[in-house]
Amino acid sequence: MLEFCKKVLVKVSFDRSLFAKELKKSISWLKKDELLHFKEWCIQRFGSTYGDLIQASFA
Repeated sequence: MLEFCKKVLVKVSFDRSLFAKELKKSISWLKKDELLHFKEWCIQRFGSTYGDLIQASFA
């Protein structure tokens, strides 16, 4: 599921609202042990564009 969530975020990263929606969905789907890795990946991959959104979603 983690890899699927990553693929979806890459595909919707062109649109801020779609990215936010899919990020929230992904967070709810993933297991707790996957969330830390997912958060780090999101920040590394999309931090410069959506850093504020990522931090708010994981808060």
